[in-house]
Amino acid sequence: MTIQEEIVAAGLPEHVAIIMDGNGRWAQQRGLGREYGHQAGVNTVKRVVEAAGEIGLKYLTLYTFSIENWNRPQAEVRALMGLMAEAIVRETPELMRQNVRVRVIGHTTDLPEEVWRKMSGLIEQTADNRGVNLILALSYGARWEILEAAKRLARDYKEGRILNMEDITETDFAGHLTTGGIPDPDLLVRTSGEYRLSNFLLWQCAYTEFYFLDKFWPDFQKEDLYLAIHNYQNRERRFGMTGEQVVNK
Repeated sequence: MTIQEEIVAAGLPEHVAIIMDGNGRWAQQRGLGREYGHQAGVNTVKRVVEAAGEIGLKYLTLYTFSIENWNRPQAEVRALMGLMAEAIVRETPELMRQNVRVRVIGHTTDLPEEVWRKMSGLIEQTADNRGVNLILALSYGARWEILEAAKRLARDYKEGRILNMEDITETDFAGHLTTGGIPDPDLLVRTSGEYRLSNFLLWQCAYTEFYFLDKFWPDFQKEDLYLAIHNYQNRERRFGMTGEQVVNK
């Protein structure tokens, strides 16, 4: 039995999130400009989305561009935005063929008009697809997201849609996040040997399992996704309970 067959047989996580890190360093190690690393990273995205569809993963979230990334050199940001616009147009037929539904979370008003116009078209075109839910975190930051959710709750209270602040639950708060209606990640993968969340899904990852590997994102293969899921499947998720409680649940 292959590793792919093993993980499908054992039961998949519902939602995998990935911090795609290391494009620039991958390029620099090869004496190339950082933009070449980002181009190679797009090819990895294609591989991983295809792999997710092949094993039947329901949700895949990719940390594509953070709010902090706007502070990078403007030439690199422009190259990234141009690459994104080109990739949307180029990959739309393949995403449709794979039945992928695309969603976006983040402060999207910061995106260039052309990028958001093309992205909006992709979201609309794939809205009825029933394969992998591909969630792209664009101009995203978890602290921004949590603050915005708190503002929306305060607005709802002020305008009478919430009658008693004491009645607000974690579920109510989660529903005001950009990920409202999307299950929390079961597994988060980060490439490039870094061991931090980098302001990504801080609320949602309260009980997420983490998997870190030293490989840069452009070198990430389908097999690496399968190995991450296999590792996850061999862990005991207790959610604050004892091991005995989980077994007897």
